[in-house]
Amino acid sequence: MTSVSTTPAAARDSRRGRLGVRSAPINLLILVGLALLLAALSVLSLFAGSRVTGIAEVVQALTGAGDPHLQLVVTERIPRTIIGAVVGASLAVSGVIVQGVTRNPLGDPGLLGVSVGASAAVVTATAITGTAIGAGTVWVALVGALVTVILVVLVAGRPTGGGIVPLLLAGAVVSAVLGTYIQAMILTRPAVFDSFRFWVIGSLAGRRLDTLAEVAPALILGLVLALILASGLNALALGDDLAHSLGVSVPRVRAGALLAAALLCAGATALVGPIAFLGLAVPHLVRALVGTDHRWQMPAAILLGASVLIAADIVGRVIARPGELMVGVVTAFVGAPFLLIAVRAGRAVRG
Repeated sequence: MTSVSTTPAAARDSRRGRLGVRSAPINLLILVGLALLLAALSVLSLFAGSRVTGIAEVVQALTGAGDPHLQLVVTERIPRTIIGAVVGASLAVSGVIVQGVTRNPLGDPGLLGVSVGASAAVVTATAITGTAIGAGTVWVALVGALVTVILVVLVAGRPTGGGIVPLLLAGAVVSAVLGTYIQAMILTRPAVFDSFRFWVIGSLAGRRLDTLAEVAPALILGLVLALILASGLNALALGDDLAHSLGVSVPRVRAGALLAAALLCAGATALVGPIAFLGLAVPHLVRALVGTDHRWQMPAAILLGASVLIAADIVGRVIARPGELMVGVVTAFVGAPFLLIAVRAGRAVRG
């Protein structure tokens, strides 16, 4: 009879094999490459606009010289690029967490009802005030998103043998109810629709750093939680029973991870409006690049998510000159081809 090794070293080797761990030097090179990509796109973002802007013109604008109008345009692109990077990174990490917790490659931050909760709150506030709520939108959206996540958790109830399934069902039910409410409000109140339709698409235009500062605590807390719980998410990927045997508190890791995902997605949505597809596509690309170890996925998602959203914003500014397409419209066109290539190659799910 063949005996099965149960030594700690064998258990670690088995765990590494099931997690699809990649070589650390290779992953480091990938992270460096993603950082360089993000830096290049950030610089390119300063040049992209309704017309071609030369290097000399941008340098003059940044130093306070040259055309005053161009100075204003270039200086507006700086916060736009920073906010785009922050939002893209937040949504990507949130997507990694949701797919890791649910063990579902089609998992998306929207499963928690974050986007629809923020939208419902904005619609309600607009209906009450009778107009767009301006700077207060970020707080209304943030509160609405977090309240919706709490409602989803309460509806799901205490975890049972069904694991994460009750939470997913609760998210679907709450999202459906709130989605119906939103549709009813915008169809019966034209003024609400006129104000809401610009926010719901998602845009980086006109966003300022002081608004980013308002949601920064939520984003920072969510990111810190995500990085702390990366090892715990690796254990969850092996299944609840094996995670328990490894000494991991599954309920605590799951609750902390969902809180991190909610904070990141809620903060990003409150900041620029709902951005579709990015939280679904980027985690697939990250797994294809660095494997399924969440300790590598988190930094890769930060860099790649930021790069994808900045790239989408650049495309939106260039493709519709002299106007621009909102970044929420472009993300699907930027992310879809990469996701399809990864899925067809079989790497998006396997890692």
